[in-house]
Amino acid sequence: RAVDRSPPGGEIMRPDDANIVGNVHGGIILKMIEEAGCIVSTRHCNTQEGDRCLAVLARVEKTEFLSPMFIGEVAHVTADITYTSTHSLEVQVKVVAENILTGAKKLSNKAALWYVPCSLKNVDKIMEVPPIKYASAEQEEEGRKRYDAQKLERLETKARIEEVVPPQPNSEQHTVGFSQSSLIHLVGPSDCTLHDYVHGGVTMKLMDEVAGIVAARHCNTNIVTASVDAINFHRKIKKGCVLTVTGRLTFVSNKSMEIEVIVDATSLVEAEKGKYRAVSAFFTFISLDKGNKPLPVPVLKIEGEDEQRRFEEGNARYLQRKAKRMAAQGRPQ
Repeated sequence: RAVDRSPPGGEIMRPDDANIVGNVHGGIILKMIEEAGCIVSTRHCNTQEGDRCLAVLARVEKTEFLSPMFIGEVAHVTADITYTSTHSLEVQVKVVAENILTGAKKLSNKAALWYVPCSLKNVDKIMEVPPIKYASAEQEEEGRKRYDAQKLERLETKARIEEVVPPQPNSEQHTVGFSQSSLIHLVGPSDCTLHDYVHGGVTMKLMDEVAGIVAARHCNTNIVTASVDAINFHRKIKKGCVLTVTGRLTFVSNKSMEIEVIVDATSLVEAEKGKYRAVSAFFTFISLDKGNKPLPVPVLKIEGEDEQRRFEEGNARYLQRKAKRMAAQGRPQ
């Protein structure tokens, strides 16, 4: 286990944290997860001599939404540092939902996040990370494998960046263009760290909101976040930037929707630097009936070669996620 751990935090879920039927927004949970990861990482990295630093989110591995959380439940968040490299550290976070009327608890979410420590004196200076003690050599080796895998995937994701074409007006229902949505957000002081760069959790919350709008437009039902594939933070976002958060459907199965969400940033102060891709991820949503049971999802109508290519790539990711889920459950594929 890690040498440092965040204490369980308790936060009651309120009406403004949830949708109209009482399900807590995935973005609220993502923000809590990132805050816990940032606290434990920053605390650990400041146990050494030298410049003070702040841990900055670099990547989020797949986030699992195992059970819905509702208004009135208390979210308990714990974070453990499970691997350290020279300049980064892995934090595994769990969220437990507690019904304070009955005392019942359930594991709601699991996530793994990667942070890098940035000097408070110079944001471009990456500090060294104090090593942690591992319970065994096998535990350290497993952590190294996860580190190497995420590093490779992050580089591959950078190479896949492409522009998002605005949807055609009056797009037909159940097409990509019909549900595609964007949100514009000006990064203010309350969104930022001590460095004046936006908190990763703030960005993830905006991304989940856009993905939820896309899913709701496609299904016209109650929808919830089921999981989030790796979220890659390609470049920092500074105070004063205008964010364009765009979501579009890439793949639909019988009972789930994959939504690509990207964040582009433009500085109001340094407009000559132009727009750049800051963050990207794939969100999976499901449609629910009034009893919170999964509903069939309308078929996605594909238009054009690009949409067909993204649909096939999404199908491959869907099958891969399904295989991993079944393997984790110990079932034959």
